Amino acid sequence: MSMKLSGNVTQYEDFKYVMQDVGNLYLGAGFSYEELLTHEMVPFKLRAIVSQYILKEASPDTTLESQFYYMEENTFLYEVFGQLKARIKVQIQVEKKGLFGGGKLQYKEKILTLQELAQMNLAKKKAAGMLVREIILSKFGIMSFNI
Repeated sequence: MSMKLSGNVTQYEDFKYVMQDVGNLYLGAGFSYEELLTHEMVPFKLRAIVSQYILKEASPDTTLESQFYYMEENTFLYEVFGQLKARIKVQIQVEKKGLFGGGKLQYKEKILTLQELAQMNLAKKKAAGMLVREIILSKFGIMSFNI
């Protein structure tokens, strides 16, 4: 686990990354919107979308993790991320059956669509021990987003 020390404050840098392949942009869910705007690997168009649209509805210190954990359908931000064709990588607790019938809880990774995540109520997310780990944005969705 990597840490960054600045003065008295310890900041964890895990889940703060930007990666891309031919069709997608992968953002670690630890980023706040403010950090996305200053990160050199975030494409200019996404930074413009964040500053022009997303920050009108969300606080700059809101993390992607909390934004998507509490995402609800039929909100402005839901529509914006829908246009970006967002998918969300989460970890959910599942009970794994043991060889002799005993079970233990383990985390399983799952990629959810924005609609699947927003339709899940908060109680169900808490009961499943859901953790938001990564936001996957379509490069086509970013490219075709009209500013």
